[in-house]
Amino acid sequence: MSDTESETTAIDMEGREDRSHLRGEMARSLARGGMEGVQVISWESAEIALTPKRREIIETLREKEIGSVRGLARELDRDKSQVSQDLAKLAELGIVRYEKNGNAKSPRLTQEHIVVEPIV
Repeated sequence: MSDTESETTAIDMEGREDRSHLRGEMARSLARGGMEGVQVISWESAEIALTPKRREIIETLREKEIGSVRGLARELDRDKSQVSQDLAKLAELGIVRYEKNGNAKSPRLTQEHIVVEPIV
């Protein structure tokens, strides 16, 4: 097997093919084509991240400047602890980051666009 073949068929810790380098190439290609600020996520991550409630969080963060987790929960008319749990999962997946805003944490999207990698 050549070095190139071993790179494209690397296996992650759970026995799945590691496609992170392909996602990086896809993001760079989209940027070269004029689509800046793109995050390419795996379809496994998309299954976790793109629940209806988490999509609502993503859409709200895309459209509005939110000052705190509590403010986001109020905006969504949801319990703060549930919103915090959803934000934690989105942060774990690299979709959301936090900015310090006094004593509060302001959730922000890490990129302008989220793209799901092709399945095949």
